[in-house]
Amino acid sequence: MDETRAAGEEWASIPISAIEHYAYCPRQAALIHLDRHFTDNVDTQRGHLAHEVVDAGGPGVSRTGVRTWTALAVVHEELGVHGICDVVEFPDGEPLPVEHKSGSYRPGGAADLQVAAQVLCLRRMFHAAVPSGVIFAGRRRRRYEVVVDEALEVRLRCVLDAVRRTFRTDALPAPVNDTRCDRCSLKENCMPAVRVDTASLFTPRALGEWDD
Repeated sequence: MDETRAAGEEWASIPISAIEHYAYCPRQAALIHLDRHFTDNVDTQRGHLAHEVVDAGGPGVSRTGVRTWTALAVVHEELGVHGICDVVEFPDGEPLPVEHKSGSYRPGGAADLQVAAQVLCLRRMFHAAVPSGVIFAGRRRRRYEVVVDEALEVRLRCVLDAVRRTFRTDALPAPVNDTRCDRCSLKENCMPAVRVDTASLFTPRALGEWDD
């Protein structure tokens, strides 16, 4: 259900994937969802492999006997978001989204917002409480609970507003040019706009600094 549109067009519904992309780097979100540019690196390929099972879609049962549904399409019209849940478990009949990540988990990071959007969708669709979601981090093969409280919901709505403002413009956000770029698969496409201090290349350096 994720989609792209031209810059300047109104986005009635934001892809949930764009929320995580924007929270990580606004420029990355615009490159993917406005410019339709995406390239793979070792990290994204690892993610594709990790999602092969959950991307199949449909009902099932977990190893512990819990009913599940993989690749479940979700939507929240009032919030204006839509997307796909990797896995939704139904312990005691209540939906619980489980987002699969191939790497490690960072509490309070962009993935929390992605899970929060999924939780709000499931609350509306199933008329259920759904107090939290889960992130399964493949690097350590551990589950982490993400409690979706009022503070996280407010944060999500603020990010959604920012995403819409960005997607309505014709200009890409400025490059961040920091450690986030090191493992970004879009680095090569983004690099021409990264600010580099070329003046230092032509400035004489003091004796004793030449070996840096």
